[in-house]
Amino acid sequence: MATERRKGERVVFERGFAAHMMGIDGTWRRSCLVEDISESGAKLTVQGNVEGLALKEFFLLLSSTGLAYRRCELCWVNGEQIGVQFLKQDPKRRGTPTRKSNSNQIVEI
Repeated sequence: MATERRKGERVVFERGFAAHMMGIDGTWRRSCLVEDISESGAKLTVQGNVEGLALKEFFLLLSSTGLAYRRCELCWVNGEQIGVQFLKQDPKRRGTPTRKSNSNQIVEI
């Protein structure tokens, strides 16, 4: 049985929620479906080939205009499904994402 690692409550979309993934540098974009989402991350089903894409960090565009988005870090891959962790912005330095390390300390990226 898989262990649930997510801390927050998750929202599951029965048919998936249409979104897009975009490279940090804007050089690639893929359609995806958000299968479930929580405050800290999401499970996505990627549409199209992801081979050769820089998936370590990317943007998840949640609106067609790109105004609603999250900066993501890849956590796991299982076929066409991927798990991502959302990177939070440091309130002191706008535009600089942060993540918690295993020791619960904030680490600048």
